Amino acid sequence: MTTRPSRPRLGRARPGRPPRRPEARLGDLPGAGEILDLEIGPAAHGGHCVARHEGRVVFVRHTLPGERVRARVTSTGSRFWRADAVEVLEASPDRVDPAWPAAGPGGVGGGELSHVALPAQRRWKADVLTDQLRRIARYDGPLLDGLTVEAVPGDDDAGGLGYRTRIDLVAGDDGRLGMHRFRSHDVVPLDALPAGMPLATPDVAALASAEGVFDRRWPPGTRVELVAPAADGGPAEPGAGPAGGGGLVLVDGEPWHRGRVDSRPNARRTVKEGATVRLPGAEAVTTFAYRVSASGFWQVHRAAPGLLAQAVLDAAGGVSGATVLDLYSGAGLFTLPLAAAVGESGTVVAVEGDAGAVRDARRNAHGLGRVRLLAGDVADVLSGRDTVPGQADVVVLDPPRAGARRDVVAAIADRDPERVVYVACDPAALARDVGYLGQAGYRLTALRAFDLFPHTHHVEAVAVLERR
Repeated sequence: MTTRPSRPRLGRARPGRPPRRPEARLGDLPGAGEILDLEIGPAAHGGHCVARHEGRVVFVRHTLPGERVRARVTSTGSRFWRADAVEVLEASPDRVDPAWPAAGPGGVGGGELSHVALPAQRRWKADVLTDQLRRIARYDGPLLDGLTVEAVPGDDDAGGLGYRTRIDLVAGDDGRLGMHRFRSHDVVPLDALPAGMPLATPDVAALASAEGVFDRRWPPGTRVELVAPAADGGPAEPGAGPAGGGGLVLVDGEPWHRGRVDSRPNARRTVKEGATVRLPGAEAVTTFAYRVSASGFWQVHRAAPGLLAQAVLDAAGGVSGATVLDLYSGAGLFTLPLAAAVGESGTVVAVEGDAGAVRDARRNAHGLGRVRLLAGDVADVLSGRDTVPGQADVVVLDPPRAGARRDVVAAIADRDPERVVYVACDPAALARDVGYLGQAGYRLTALRAFDLFPHTHHVEAVAVLERR
């Protein structure tokens, strides 16, 4: 599945803390493949729950807090073990028939909560987000009291299915398309959509059927990406499917149609995306149009672009005439509505490190004189006072899953913005950076969480931090 680009882990060792040593009894305990009877504890970040066996922590997937299960150990180590629940002895009332059986024990990654009822999935994610902010950011304020994860309108009616506008597939040794087994290079073959991958939108399934991607055998290792953008967060417009050109198949990064790859430099590699928001003070909604590289990053939930753009505008507050920094700005999802909100007297400075996304952003922001697009690593660009304003009224950042680095947070605080709007897809990274901003004199004043990835452990959050 398409995910955000990742950066290397940036954690630093604590001064004076000795390295962890393997525990002496590791050889005395069962190894990988053993079956354990476990009492399941709380949910943890990463889509698993915590259990203990003879004093050792075991992270168990495919279970729920309070259950008693039999679990197969999938890996062992000196600090913790991993296991998959393979038999439920005492079930939680929140357990349901899996919405995506192929993502069950021993199956593909990416659907680890499909056995959990949707309301319980959101409580799970709220608990994890709350726990990370308390433990890592040392925040225990009122924003966490009764924190809820907001459902996307229409998702409950659809059972949390049919929302992904992009999926990634890979051919296994037998040439069949599938996805990688969790924490493995092995490929699990999938049935044709939507049965094989029910998180995909009907338009993605229609694209796969029209192009016959599941009807053939592919060279092992071939990557097949299916992209079928939605119109303003809803179903694709009539005629915008495969026949209308709204969908695109990429084979190893090249456009593919009717059994042939078109590797010409001018071959179509972009898709049309949209986001509909209500600008501050506007009575009517405004729709922004984007052309985005099919292989680049874009929010995968059909409704996520408009929902997040609106959340960012609301969080930024009144920015008419303001200077706004839009960091990790991608193809310009937030840049365009922010430019409309600051007006002719304001400025939006967008910074992005991916060259393809910068090209998309230049095309999407063409003609907007109040927008400045800067290409390069965010930390490096922020260090250049001659190109980036030394002061900003508002900073918006939407970093990759690993979050912003300490030096990026320091550069943000150095510009003394009144408000920082942080869009995050990883609770641990968000909590770490909220902690850094707290050390720099900012306090968390607002927090919203959105269930943009039903049936997975992922959750999107929009946090607002203001100067103390």
